[in-house]
Amino acid sequence: MSQLVAPGATRSRAGRWLVGVFAVLLITAGSITIGLHGRQGSLTGPAASRSVSPTAGGDVVSPGTANSAPLALRIPAIDLSVPLMTLGLNADSTVEVPVNFQDAGWFRLGPPPGAVGSAVILGHVDSHQGPAVFFRLRFMRTGDTVEVSRSDGTVAHFVVDKVATYLKKEFPAELVYGSHGYSALQLVTCGGEYDPRSRSYLSNVVVYTKLVAITPAAAKAKPVNQE
Repeated sequence: MSQLVAPGATRSRAGRWLVGVFAVLLITAGSITIGLHGRQGSLTGPAASRSVSPTAGGDVVSPGTANSAPLALRIPAIDLSVPLMTLGLNADSTVEVPVNFQDAGWFRLGPPPGAVGSAVILGHVDSHQGPAVFFRLRFMRTGDTVEVSRSDGTVAHFVVDKVATYLKKEFPAELVYGSHGYSALQLVTCGGEYDPRSRSYLSNVVVYTKLVAITPAAAKAKPVNQE
């Protein structure tokens, strides 16, 4: 992944400041790449359980206290646990991506995971050395769980709502980065067909998730009412 796609514009008070960034990045939306071509092999999806529901028990923290920076990402279904770095914009206004292919990063110009709006975490799919941090992201399914440990000592729990693949020239920036009135987390990497001439993938894989709970780090999750 050498470049990424842009935040979506929002009309809410919390998201209005993203409009300028969104306008600039839409111009370069097709230039976002997350991963170089590596060996694909015959890897199949992990044999993790699907549709894991939050477990009753533990104290739920109000979503109103959710503006805390993310520290780490855990996705049991693809056996992934990784610390998170912060990402911003490059000098040319494209979205910054991790230098290390095994790193994942939170786009800090959007809301943190657990706050109202769309938080976005980016990672490479592979490199010339092989699979990278989000190599198995495309194997995720509706109902899989995602956990984000945060700096206030809480964990934000999300459930996958949809997994989609888009051609980079058709990347839905506003859908991925925009605020839709609830707490969402989008995971983004490259996918689809690989173009050897440009040494990049032609599409992006996006995993859409919704917040179900925010709990103290040692507690189990139970649903949060966002209505």
